[in-house]
Amino acid sequence: MTDAKDLKVYFEETKGFGVLSTSNTSGEANAAVYSRPHVMDDGTLAIIMNDRLSHKNVLGNGKAHYLFMESGPGYKGKRLSLTMLREEEDTALLHDLCRRCHPKELELKESKRFLVFFKIDKELPLIGVN
Repeated sequence: MTDAKDLKVYFEETKGFGVLSTSNTSGEANAAVYSRPHVMDDGTLAIIMNDRLSHKNVLGNGKAHYLFMESGPGYKGKRLSLTMLREEEDTALLHDLCRRCHPKELELKESKRFLVFFKIDKELPLIGVN
């Protein structure tokens, strides 16, 4: 089982590159670059999503997979299998967590943003199956 405290520190302190993979209800796969997720105190994983294909896919089947590759030499990181629990749209918590939200962009509200909460079903290292 994943230790939420350790995972929270990991994503707060570790720089790297993330990819969120989803599929629609027909099984057509999609992968998109995503920022580091937020680990909440209750152990859920929160990801800020725009109103695009990955979000639509998660709403359709509730499953996703997040791959994180650490910056630096070698192949270190994590693979997380996820199940969607709930979402919030344009909430204060979303704006507090957003690392790349610009105040002007938030005022314009040109695109919807969602804070999507996931249960972590499985955690694996980037390489291997430990």
